[in-house]
Amino acid sequence: MKSLFKKLALSVTLFTISITVNAQTDTVYVYGPGGPLSAMKACAAQFTATTKIPVKVIGGPESKWLASAEKNADIIYGGAEYMLTQFIQAHPKMVNQATRMALYQRRAAILVRPGNPKNITSLKDLTRQGIKILDVNGAGQLGLWEDIAGRENLIAPIQKNIAQSFANTALGIDGWKADSSFDAWITYVSWHENLKDITEVVEFPVLLRVYRGTPIALTQNKKNTANAQKFVGFLKSASGHKIFQKWGWE
Repeated sequence: MKSLFKKLALSVTLFTISITVNAQTDTVYVYGPGGPLSAMKACAAQFTATTKIPVKVIGGPESKWLASAEKNADIIYGGAEYMLTQFIQAHPKMVNQATRMALYQRRAAILVRPGNPKNITSLKDLTRQGIKILDVNGAGQLGLWEDIAGRENLIAPIQKNIAQSFANTALGIDGWKADSSFDAWITYVSWHENLKDITEVVEFPVLLRVYRGTPIALTQNKKNTANAQKFVGFLKSASGHKIFQKWGWE
């Protein structure tokens, strides 16, 4: 009898291990910056609910996820085309460049404090004396404000009002939250969707709008290519597009 129980216990253990290993093998691992993270996670949740294929999306500054991505990444996405290009240049053996494609684009705007207490309604308003601008000089926003300001010949007066520049959006958000004296931030409309309680949007006129893309590519990891391709297919579908639109993309 004891021998029978031992055999049963061993069978249960092996079955449990088998389920765990299969679950880990089936999981699609997706990595990229924080900008598209909310949209990516929402897509992953809907995709998994429909297909039962688990997708884990990890986002934020590259330094926080690179070590993990080198071990198990199936998909890498960017917050702008140049971001994925830089990632490929830095890690040329990691990404399958033949699978690179563009998802959806998002437009830049001005984020201001709730109620817009400084009555900022245009790019030129950012040049007024006493306006304090927050800047993110990287992470999808590299050169963003300059591309816009240059069209109106306002680079110099806006630069004078930039109170502080941050290396990435996560640090920029922390700065916005910690220092209420920041009046404005030229960034993407999509960030308002994550910061609705502490921002309002001031749109640029159509001729001043600047857009950035959202590129995505499979890695050289061949273990889960089929499921990774299925998830990318969902991202490109009407259902995936609708989710991105909800989070501020076009």
